[in-house]
Amino acid sequence: MQFRQQALAKLQSPEELDLPVRLARPQGWLVLSVTLVAMAAACVWAVTGSVASTVSAPAVLTHGQGSYLLQSPVAGQVTAVYAEEGERLAAGAPVLRVRTDRGERVVRAVAAGRVTALAAGLGRIVSTGADLAAVEKTAHASDPLYATVYVPAQSAAAIPAGAPVDLTVASVPAQRYGVLRGHVKSVERSAQSAQQIAAFLGDAQLGEQFTRKGRPVAVLVRLDASGATRSGYRWSSTDGPPYHLDSMTMATASVRLADQRPVDWLLP
Repeated sequence: MQFRQQALAKLQSPEELDLPVRLARPQGWLVLSVTLVAMAAACVWAVTGSVASTVSAPAVLTHGQGSYLLQSPVAGQVTAVYAEEGERLAAGAPVLRVRTDRGERVVRAVAAGRVTALAAGLGRIVSTGADLAAVEKTAHASDPLYATVYVPAQSAAAIPAGAPVDLTVASVPAQRYGVLRGHVKSVERSAQSAQQIAAFLGDAQLGEQFTRKGRPVAVLVRLDASGATRSGYRWSSTDGPPYHLDSMTMATASVRLADQRPVDWLLP
């Protein structure tokens, strides 16, 4: 009987037009409000916010002027070696003597610097243009070190001058002494070939190594000085390593790129 009365009531008012319309429950309005607020906040952040990113690249600790390869101007046999690895030479100082068919020829340093490698030993036969030694251009032992970072060309344009750089030095345990701090001094305008890198670093193998994935851009990093550390430079740890750093030491650099607005990712 009860179901029959309900059916009759349904026939009398099939659309239930006499009942008030409930558009949404209070819980639904709350969810909608929260969603709208979250979307508005995301839009504001996309326009006014910024996202920081970094690029990792190989680096070498050098003096700012780089190195050069001393090449033999003649073909012959090395009869004397005047310089040693690690020795500092003045411009024009004798490095090797080569005996040729027309007599002996002394090969001299092109510029003042420190001998980082001797490629030709006593008695070796050399040809014209052969690499004899690698000399790092330094006038004084106290000249500051820089880091030359070889960044992929597609990332170099996003590196601003003064950007912070963290360097994990190969000869320094990072877990104990942290990373070396620095800032970008300059970014080269064009990518470098293996020959250009080899000429600057005085090492043909590094030139080949740094160009395996394409020609990189050289970024010069000024190391942050500190009078409170033994190395003379600032580290993420308080003291840093208890020894000085040597030039031509390998490192891995983490360079901070220019901040980007999230909305830029959506724009063509």
